[in-house]
Amino acid sequence: MDFELNEELKMFQRAVRDFCEKELKPHAGEAHETGELNWNAIKKMPSLGLTGLQVDEAHGGIEINTLGAAIAIEEIGRVCGSTGLTISAHNGLGCGPIIKWGSDELKDKWLPQLTSGESLGALALTEPQAGTDLLNGVTTRAIKDGDEWVINGTKAWITNAAWAPVISVLIRTDAEAGSHGFSLILVETDREGFTVHPPEKKMGLNASKSHMLTFENVRVPVSNTLGEEGKGFYYVMETLDSGRVSIGALALGLAQGAFEEMVKYAMDRTAFGEPIANKQLIQEKIARAAMEIEAARTLVYKSAWTKDQGKDYTKIASIAKLKASLVAETVCFDAVQVHGSAGYSREYPVERMYRDQRLMQIGEGTNEIQHIVIARNVLKEFEQGVLLPA
Repeated sequence: MDFELNEELKMFQRAVRDFCEKELKPHAGEAHETGELNWNAIKKMPSLGLTGLQVDEAHGGIEINTLGAAIAIEEIGRVCGSTGLTISAHNGLGCGPIIKWGSDELKDKWLPQLTSGESLGALALTEPQAGTDLLNGVTTRAIKDGDEWVINGTKAWITNAAWAPVISVLIRTDAEAGSHGFSLILVETDREGFTVHPPEKKMGLNASKSHMLTFENVRVPVSNTLGEEGKGFYYVMETLDSGRVSIGALALGLAQGAFEEMVKYAMDRTAFGEPIANKQLIQEKIARAAMEIEAARTLVYKSAWTKDQGKDYTKIASIAKLKASLVAETVCFDAVQVHGSAGYSREYPVERMYRDQRLMQIGEGTNEIQHIVIARNVLKEFEQGVLLPA
């Protein structure tokens, strides 16, 4: 594998970075304090394709590969974690299932609106008693009534729900069919009986909103089903694999942003007659951050590249997400420490970054789940006689 980005991706990366520096970074602190997403910037994102990273051009996107999409999320996360999570969820969880399994009619109806910069996409999986254990824990159900689904249930922690015109929802459609008893169904958010509840109060990522949803006899056409009825659980597992690449990229961006702030502060701050960057203990933190970020970036890019090659990327996506999220925590911690008391102040962005990074070990499957996924894949490969890399 060649990790050298081609010229097209380098140009795209530079364009996204310039956009983030100009449109997002100056307002990131304000967005965090007010809890208000920077819609002025989001409405400008279609010009770079950031609201339709892997959507085809006919439907308003740029259809860039997974590596390009990861680079974009990394750059956004580098300056604003809230916007990074919002755009990651919009592209991967909101648009992704429609791109992959939506009928031509559903694509034509929803993708142009979702890529316009005027709204955002969302996916509803989690329930109050069902986070990781979707297979056994999902109780949101749909029954057929003629050519309609009638949906009842509750979803929790749904990112972008208040801004979404339509949400892909994992629903149990056959209680007796096990993993084949789920379908992924598009639900318009203006349907009678559908409620988006007030946003959750969170530790960080304040401008990225998460909501509880309730469905009370919500009726949607059977034609809103994505792909095949009964395949929803498998569609979701595939979507989560892809989402782990994106969350890994977001964690990488948060680490990179904190690293840059750490180095800048260490060079500017003087103590005992010289910049603290000259102190051996500070240099140790800088060196460790540089090393860990480089390792995380290699894994995140490799996971994206593996997906783009059409290869099985479940294990490497989990490895990348696990490593990048741990690196984000370590680097953000050290960035606060290097800032000293200033790092504990909201006047400096590292305080925000430290709180923002905490979700990275929870979202798209907790890090505990990543250990299980990785180990299961290693054991399966070993049983099959696959030579493990040195």
